Amino acid sequence: MPITVLLVDDEPLVRAGLRAVLEAQPDIEVVGEAADGAAVIPLVRQLRPDVVAMDVRMPLLDGIEATRAVLRTVPEPPKILVVTTFENDEYVYEALRAGADGFLLKRARPAEIVNAVRVVAEGESLLFPAAVRSLAAEYGNSRARALMERAALTEREAAVLRLMARGLSNAEIAARLLVGTETVKSHVSAVLSKLGARDRTQAVIAAYESGFVAPA
Repeated sequence: MPITVLLVDDEPLVRAGLRAVLEAQPDIEVVGEAADGAAVIPLVRQLRPDVVAMDVRMPLLDGIEATRAVLRTVPEPPKILVVTTFENDEYVYEALRAGADGFLLKRARPAEIVNAVRVVAEGESLLFPAAVRSLAAEYGNSRARALMERAALTEREAAVLRLMARGLSNAEIAARLLVGTETVKSHVSAVLSKLGARDRTQAVIAAYESGFVAPA
């Protein structure tokens, strides 16, 4: 089954470019388009895409609020890939905090666009560039630090979280730690549960905001 994608951007040329790149792949299908975040929820319910490629800045409802709305109201919501012009945009970071799963620059090369969709759809890796890591560290707060302390991660869970923060997939973490992928999946699940995180992105944000991981 192909990965199905909904494109949401107020610029028709951007949508056309993304569609051309993605539909050239045999394993990806663009199932719809929207020009504003306000149209996302009905389209998600109708089309059930695997991934929503969402512009972060739109005139009526921006990508941050649209992300929150989808995750709040849609059962089994799709993965959300934030698409933006500037990598150090605080809007991007807020969208990730709101629950978006990854990050893509509009100027990205075609291969990077395709890889971003695949990575987000699989959910076992992370699109979290250096500029966003720095923003996360700047948002450091005592609440995040207290959360990390209460989590009481084991030594192995802590090691897995650090590697997650570097963007490694489960297979890559398994190779680094010399364990099986199923063992890594168990550790990842434990980390998410202890931190009360919806997914890897939320766990990594907590790691940076608490100071548990420092931006490289």
